[in-house]
Amino acid sequence: MEAAARAGAPRPRPTGCLPASTAGPQQHACRWCPREPRSSSSGGDRAQSPANLGLLRPRAPRLRLAPSSAARITGQPIRRARDPRVECAGGRSSADHVGVSLVGEDRVVEMSSTVPKSSNIFWHDCPVGKTDRQKLLKQKGCVVWITGLSGSGKSTLACTLGRELHTRGKLAYVLDGDNLRHGLNKDLGFAAEDRAENIRRVGEVAKLFADAGLVCIASFISPYRRDRESCRALLSDGSFIEVFLNMSLELCEARDPKGLYKLARAGKIKGFTGIDDPYEAPLNCEIEIKEGDVVCPSPSDMAEQVVTYLEEKGFLHE
Repeated sequence: MEAAARAGAPRPRPTGCLPASTAGPQQHACRWCPREPRSSSSGGDRAQSPANLGLLRPRAPRLRLAPSSAARITGQPIRRARDPRVECAGGRSSADHVGVSLVGEDRVVEMSSTVPKSSNIFWHDCPVGKTDRQKLLKQKGCVVWITGLSGSGKSTLACTLGRELHTRGKLAYVLDGDNLRHGLNKDLGFAAEDRAENIRRVGEVAKLFADAGLVCIASFISPYRRDRESCRALLSDGSFIEVFLNMSLELCEARDPKGLYKLARAGKIKGFTGIDDPYEAPLNCEIEIKEGDVVCPSPSDMAEQVVTYLEEKGFLHE
């Protein structure tokens, strides 16, 4: 009868926890289980809550686009919160940054190229250096930075110069402004801060090409003198050659190969260099090419002028 009673009695529902008395040497007693009802006492509940027992993970920060990026993606203006935020942005306001924000309970960290570099990184030297690569290529790495108004002939000169160096057996690579905005800099617009970031990135890339021993030909409007000088400072050995295509606004607007001046005059493009945004001409460029009184120099003549300079300065041989 007793066995039958035990067989007919309902089994207790398992809780998933072992009693403290039966816990083995490798098993820890569980004081509270989510399947068991909590006691009503206030003191013990706090100590035995899921958070205090390590059963719940802390909520991770949410990842969201910074307001400037979100506005470009959605096309809608973003209202900025007025409450103070702690930023890792070199002391500048979040309005000056484009990037990603990590949002916690009481802080926003803006991530962009202007965030100070980490303190726990170290430069790693390789056994093959710039001098070794230059001996292999029988040339010296440098940056030929071509600047001027839109329509002044920068891209034409860059490609002609690249072809001329190629026929002479010299390795060169052209970095063109529009081309890089299809990839590396496609997240940047034409506001002043975006233009500065555009040139900063290009300067770092050009420095790597020069370190590889190539003649890097950079073709950019680069309207601000400060940004160009920052790129020059990256190459402290005199291997930054600034080429200024000094063509008048009237000539460039008459050419207007992309139709951009017409759009700017019609008010369809804002912040266009030479129309409603300034161009700061170089003060001490290595090469200045002017349009001439009667006829503008041909692309081959301009390229030859740059090649002659590179030869005289020893960049086209060891």
